[in-house]
Amino acid sequence: MQTVEENILNVTLLEPRQKHPTIFVRFDALADGGTLTIHNDHDPKPLYYQMLAQLGPIFHWEYSEQGPELWKVVLQKKKEDETTVGSIVTRDIRKAEVFKKLGIDFCCGGKKTVSQAASEAGLTIEEVQKALQESENSNSCSVNNFTNWEADFLADYIYNQHHKYFYDRSDDILRLAAKVSESHAQRHPQLVHLINLVDKLFEELKLHFYKEENVLFPYIKELAACKRTGKQPMHAFAIAGGPIALMEQEHDSAGALLQAIRQITTNYQAPDSACQSFRLLYYQLEELEKDLHLHIHLENNILFPKAVQLEKECR
Repeated sequence: MQTVEENILNVTLLEPRQKHPTIFVRFDALADGGTLTIHNDHDPKPLYYQMLAQLGPIFHWEYSEQGPELWKVVLQKKKEDETTVGSIVTRDIRKAEVFKKLGIDFCCGGKKTVSQAASEAGLTIEEVQKALQESENSNSCSVNNFTNWEADFLADYIYNQHHKYFYDRSDDILRLAAKVSESHAQRHPQLVHLINLVDKLFEELKLHFYKEENVLFPYIKELAACKRTGKQPMHAFAIAGGPIALMEQEHDSAGALLQAIRQITTNYQAPDSACQSFRLLYYQLEELEKDLHLHIHLENNILFPKAVQLEKECR
């Protein structure tokens, strides 16, 4: 990384409560590719985790000096084509709809850079950037700023908003799918494959939600309580390499099944001759996909980084 020595912030000259806020302001003011060199009298590694949790992986971090008396860190704001899809949606939820229309996965594929995601979708980076820029002019905005929520509150929200959404609708979708298949599978044999995919997805989600509700979410709440009270957590999971890694793998599996369902339903476009039940099935599956995409985004790109940061702070 090339440093720009003229842009230096010596945080040893600031009051402790001013240090991180000042760094965030200075970093936010950087142009894409711009750098900020921080001087500190101790290793500022906690800053790295705070930036990762609040901003996502939109920066490069490089030590140019590591003590024992002075630490120098060069922060570089990634260029737009280096920024991850997930971090863009985390900062502005309106971008989720943009990526969806472009056929770019912002939840399971959230760790891909914009340039990588554009290439895989058969688009140029300029086309993606133009679509993202146009969304900036939209008057719509997210009601909820999820990045500012406490991790335990966000975990409860995910359960009440997304887990319950699935529980309330899954049985109805399965019954409707069986009804449509019974009536139309002879003319539309893809319905048999569709039911198998939906069955597999739902079985995986039920087990996945059970793990989250009984293991991961309670641990996240324990960590949040630890931060507020100063008491050490009773458990120690090494959360990033254990539960979170497993949950992300299962998210990838769910994402692959959702993609297969979208393909077999031709992007949820029912045949012209389809009855109302047939059309309703496709509509409900598409609504479920939308909910799961947002659900996975909230976990992969916001809740899980917050949980990793909490565990580090509680150790």
